[in-house]
Amino acid sequence: MKKVLQFAGIISLALAVIAFVLMMITNAMTVSGILGDYTVAGTTAIFGHKSTGLLDPDLTAAPLALIAWILMLAGLIIVLLGVVLPLLKINALEKFSGILDIVALVCFALAGIFMFIVIPSFAGANSWNTTDGVTIGAGWVIGGILAIVAGAFAILPAAAAFLGKKK
Repeated sequence: MKKVLQFAGIISLALAVIAFVLMMITNAMTVSGILGDYTVAGTTAIFGHKSTGLLDPDLTAAPLALIAWILMLAGLIIVLLGVVLPLLKINALEKFSGILDIVALVCFALAGIFMFIVIPSFAGANSWNTTDGVTIGAGWVIGGILAIVAGAFAILPAAAAFLGKKK
């Protein structure tokens, strides 16, 4: 367990980076309809899309996808600070490390959950009447799982310190 605790921050950071990249480069969802299948890119779900022609509709960003993106970015910054500052021998955040670990856990867990519910959020933002035939992209499912696991690894050092003080 001690070996895992030494590298928990790095593992959390790596998993969060992979989840963030999957969120950006994979398709958020696939829409099956009468005219065929089309995909909604992750960046379109997060930031929206402006029309470039008659067959290319305007798509509004899913509010929860944008919030998930912001939470992932905030969690990445917090975990990166938690990894880099001890290497620099700066003890400024040592008193607040447990709080920062909890904040990182909340950021990653919420981002992961929001990635799973991108379809209703995107449908509501674009005034779709139904979500029949809409499936979430595999990259977003894997990214959501990795984000939640990254949160679990982010909280490990604080949890171990808390449990160690109880004894």
